[in-house]
Amino acid sequence: MHITEGFLPPLHAALWTAVSLPFVAVSAYRVNRLMREQPEIKLLLAASGAFAFVISALKLPSVTGSCSHATGTGLGAILFGPSVMALLGTIVLAFQALLLAHGGITTLGANVFSMAIVGPWVAYAVLRSAQSLQAPLALSVFLAAMLGGWATYLMTAGQLALAFPDPTSGIAGSFLKFAGVFAPTQLPLAVIEGLLTVVIVNFLREYSSDELQNLNFLPKTLVSEARP
Repeated sequence: MHITEGFLPPLHAALWTAVSLPFVAVSAYRVNRLMREQPEIKLLLAASGAFAFVISALKLPSVTGSCSHATGTGLGAILFGPSVMALLGTIVLAFQALLLAHGGITTLGANVFSMAIVGPWVAYAVLRSAQSLQAPLALSVFLAAMLGGWATYLMTAGQLALAFPDPTSGIAGSFLKFAGVFAPTQLPLAVIEGLLTVVIVNFLREYSSDELQNLNFLPKTLVSEARP
């Protein structure tokens, strides 16, 4: 998922940066407003960013014999809504590029769009859809985190396909090739991320129910089921 430094053509890198910037700007406004109006959730907000940083920095074995990364952005999208994760994800990816050589500065915009924008929005949409169907809370959270992480990799496959179309089959053929590598590689890690997110949400419901109750984007069931 972390497209490495200098891998994208300059025009593509610039375009993805331009596309991501408005989302990050709105996210910065949203985060600033949250911290100003609800200062008690600062620790929870920081914990969501730290979770994304740690879990997306870990290189985990994949089914193809290589290593891959989870994303960790589903948790923040579930708790605060997807807009918040654009800023948190940008901070996470910038630190990883500078300190861990994961990703890069020129490809930061592309990585932000896939992991901090597309992934959280997919996770949030899945969560709301599952809840509208009255799915159990644990299943809703699991599907949201899992599919949000998986969507990140599919988006990255699309970004790479646009930058490097196949000489014969074009962008579509290139996407199928990249997705054919990313999708099976990421699926087991997405399942693990979904399960871990369920565990963390259950923990927060038990020990941080007051903070969760103040979050505007929190589904009502997360509060109503938190108390006996």
